[in-house]
Amino acid sequence: MEGIITKIISNSYQVEANNTIYNCHARGKFRNNNLTPLVGDKVVFNESELQINEILPRKNKLLRPMIANVDIGIIVTSLKEPDYSSLLLDKMLVNLEYNNIKPIICITKSDLLDNNESNTYKEIIDYYKKIGYIVIYNNEIDKLYELIKNKIVFLTGQTGAGKSTLMNKLLPDLNLEINEISHALGRGKHTTRHVELYHYKDALIADTPGFGALDINMIDPKELKYYFKEFKNNECKYRDCMHINENNCKVIDDVNNNIILRSRYDSYKKMVIECENFHIYSKK
Repeated sequence: MEGIITKIISNSYQVEANNTIYNCHARGKFRNNNLTPLVGDKVVFNESELQINEILPRKNKLLRPMIANVDIGIIVTSLKEPDYSSLLLDKMLVNLEYNNIKPIICITKSDLLDNNESNTYKEIIDYYKKIGYIVIYNNEIDKLYELIKNKIVFLTGQTGAGKSTLMNKLLPDLNLEINEISHALGRGKHTTRHVELYHYKDALIADTPGFGALDINMIDPKELKYYFKEFKNNECKYRDCMHINENNCKVIDDVNNNIILRSRYDSYKKMVIECENFHIYSKK
């Protein structure tokens, strides 16, 4: 029988098939083949022995969060408590673009801003919309549903950004735990401790553990520029332009002329350095 893994606790795999839940174990061959079943995996299992025998081909997989075969990643982005991080948002966007997953930016805690902060963040949000990203607020539930219906979706974002709050709005019966912000650390405390898929109308949606940092080291630093939407239409003097120190670089000109958001460009440069350092170190 075929089903989908909706939850993993230790070595127990919750598989859903034909509106029935089966608590299965995985064959030892997966461990021997260095293959780990993930939430979202479509599998073939034996319903009498409750054993997963085969993991069907994946269209994508992520290791942070550990999930497979997703269509959409909702990046829950807090503007305050914890403070907005352009670098973390841009890393998550690159990570999703790299894995061919459609991103949606979901803004939270806008009600905590004063007027000056609201104006500043409106300009930033309008920029992300202009370059082609879908941006919504966490109270736009009907709009969110129209974007995710019939899809496998996961929520991701910084610890304390409001993922569990959003899940509770979508699925009130879940009553997921929500912790306060640690003011000493300036970030949220972990609440969700595992990945699990839930039914939201005709969508499957997962809350995932939060984080304060994200690695994108698997990406070749020379390829990073292809995951920044606003760089793609810029014609530089050199075809292999890295948009860092080259003369007559159209991207750099657009940054200096406020056409490209400087924080986005700063994120790009930091990611290039991070990936270069990782690749240099990994070759030693």
